[in-house]
Amino acid sequence: MIKFNKNIVAGVVAGVVAVGAVLSIWWDIEPDVANVKQLSIEQAQKLGVEPVTGFATMTAVISVTDTLLNKPGGYLTNDKMYPSVLMDNMPAFEFGALQQVRDLSLVLRNDLSRSQSQSVEDPDLVKAQPSLNFSNNSWIFPSTESEYKKALEHFNQYRTRLANPASDAQFYARADNLAEWLKEVEKRLGSLSQRLSASVGQERLNTDLAGDSAAKQSTRAMANQLVKTSWWKLDDVFYEARGSSWALIHFLKAIEIDFHSVLEKKNALVSLQQIIRELEQTQETIWSPMILNGSGFGPMANHSLVMANYISRANAAIIDLNTLLQQG
Repeated sequence: MIKFNKNIVAGVVAGVVAVGAVLSIWWDIEPDVANVKQLSIEQAQKLGVEPVTGFATMTAVISVTDTLLNKPGGYLTNDKMYPSVLMDNMPAFEFGALQQVRDLSLVLRNDLSRSQSQSVEDPDLVKAQPSLNFSNNSWIFPSTESEYKKALEHFNQYRTRLANPASDAQFYARADNLAEWLKEVEKRLGSLSQRLSASVGQERLNTDLAGDSAAKQSTRAMANQLVKTSWWKLDDVFYEARGSSWALIHFLKAIEIDFHSVLEKKNALVSLQQIIRELEQTQETIWSPMILNGSGFGPMANHSLVMANYISRANAAIIDLNTLLQQG
């Protein structure tokens, strides 16, 4: 009969817990924002090609997706083992970044790679975009990582074909195409801003049908609603916004390169650069050991409201930029 020494068992358990704690701290370290311009030049040199229009955008998409899969700890959202199964900050960060990659991949497939609505879709983007929309928390059969790696492979193939003069792959840097993507960004940031602002709870008037006297909706809703993010979800929403902003910074820096002439013609370069600066503030170091949720003008900080401020300002500037692209 096997006898267990309580001290040994306790020591092993304590060791496992300690190692898990160290790993969770290490894996919770958020990735830095890459230098998209320098990365594009390096990747072009590595592939032996010229960084043509669209190369920077695809390099940013590839870099963000690759980072999500291969950062310390790898992709954590679908993990079922200790300690990652107990972590929620980094999975929320991953989901925020993933949402931005999904939005851009859809616009890449439908707009940026096509000359008009009746044109043929790019074969690599047709395969990459659905792979990215696979469940973000599937552990096995198939795993989320395996599907996202397929998307990454097709993104790489599309970028290589872009730089090949003999290929039929195209990237159209036009104002209307950029506007289509910015519309997706507006909706994403608008949703995040609302959820962050609801950290303290707000009574909101229902404006769903405002502006159209003939408008209708499927079911009736209260004219006055109390909106409040659950205390358990505060840090998740915060880190989702942080991850979304992190990915968006890369994409906007790439857009600045690929759409430089378009933005310059619209006198909108400085507007884009200011949006990037606003979003960079969302990546500042968090000195508190936890996400604080002070009430309004109370004595304690409210990190969600601070994040909402940066995102709302960036979103307002993006709306202005989009209007300028379409009307300016």
